[in-house]
Amino acid sequence: MRNSNQEDFEMFEGQKCLVIGSGVSGVGAVSMLGHMGADILLYDGGDKITQEELEAKVPQGVQAKCYVRQLPEELLTRIEVAVLSPGVPTDIPLVQQLKAQGTRIIGEIELGFLAERGRVAAITGTNGKTTTTTLVGEIMKAHLGQDKVFVVGNIGNPYTMEAEKTGPDTVTVGELSSFQLETVDSFHPRVSAILNITPDHLNRHHTMEAYVEAKERIAMRQTPEELCVLNYENAYTRDFGDRCPARVVYFSSVRELSAGYFLRGEEICLAQEGGVSPLLNVQTDMNLVGLCNVENVMAAIAIARGMGVPMETILRVVREFHAVEHRIEYVATKGGVAYYNDSKGTNPDAAIQGIKAMSRPTILIGGGYDKENDYDEWIESFEGKVEWLVLIGQTREKIAKCARAHGFDKIRMADTYEECLRLCTELARPGDAVLLSPACASWGMFPNYEVRGQIFKEYVNGLEE
Repeated sequence: MRNSNQEDFEMFEGQKCLVIGSGVSGVGAVSMLGHMGADILLYDGGDKITQEELEAKVPQGVQAKCYVRQLPEELLTRIEVAVLSPGVPTDIPLVQQLKAQGTRIIGEIELGFLAERGRVAAITGTNGKTTTTTLVGEIMKAHLGQDKVFVVGNIGNPYTMEAEKTGPDTVTVGELSSFQLETVDSFHPRVSAILNITPDHLNRHHTMEAYVEAKERIAMRQTPEELCVLNYENAYTRDFGDRCPARVVYFSSVRELSAGYFLRGEEICLAQEGGVSPLLNVQTDMNLVGLCNVENVMAAIAIARGMGVPMETILRVVREFHAVEHRIEYVATKGGVAYYNDSKGTNPDAAIQGIKAMSRPTILIGGGYDKENDYDEWIESFEGKVEWLVLIGQTREKIAKCARAHGFDKIRMADTYEECLRLCTELARPGDAVLLSPACASWGMFPNYEVRGQIFKEYVNGLEE
């Protein structure tokens, strides 16, 4: 039996549906629409993809007409539903034209939810999403079994590739970006979480208010019987707690709460009506480093409890859990120098957490694609810990200017990633750390942050002892 969206799901049969974007989310949407019996058009406006390459992306057994860079006007006026991939802004002329003619605009997450039969836990936030989502997924698998849990969304696994496998006894754990949340409508998680909100993606959302509004959409369909997990120490999430339609559970790494999860010394504690219960020691019971990961663990515990998992199971999985790849990930020690891959640090606030996690003098790799962020707080977080800043990419001059304005001038520039890595090796001394935590997206130099991190790890692992 499908969820309450079954009727909406069946409405796609025979409808002319346009999928915009041919990445993994777009391909997933094409696959699901094919199963729905829709009349599918796949469009990609990229300047590098060819017609043959686009046609090759259509899943086997699915019929879809493919268009590169231009859609015939007579087709455009007949589109009934448009499914946007996350990378497609909602304010581009094509989408605006579709809106103006009354076309239904949804995103890949919304489309996936229309086929959802089970319970959903959904997680967003500027930073910490991937670690928290992965941990919650592992906890749910330990509770329900591997085949009953689907981990989807911004983590790299399209919702539309898994949603039709769900059932009344399954749980879907979703990592959702602001891009994905812009286009949800009926999406309705049993438990939601907003880990934090700090400036990011302003080149896409244009204003902080629009970015915050997108994040808050994760809980807009929830009811007072359901749960929303929020960070008490973030001004945006604390403010949302007063307006949230769901029951709110807070976590804090700074203060003791009268109700919720908090850090007392080295202990994560739970405060509830019966008093305060210590849960685990962050030094001896966790394999993750950094205060950011303490917050991620508190959020994961709160989410899993909200989904009905016994605390004993939750804490056992937390004790066994290791860092997610590319997020403050220890790579190796070579020549007395410890190397850490934090390629997922794609904005200043995430990169600050990487610096905080370092316990050695640090050679820091920064720079990349310009998302119109400010770097002042990131530079200020160096606090004598960063020995050298090695800069690459589109933002290197902007960051260097900011660093010098804050009195930091131990800066080296690199024209290529390879040159950057060689420079770091030359600058580092035994007892130092080299940290890839760029505070910028990878676009322009790499397809994604994973490739950037993987190249870093391959270079480090190739160094002589």
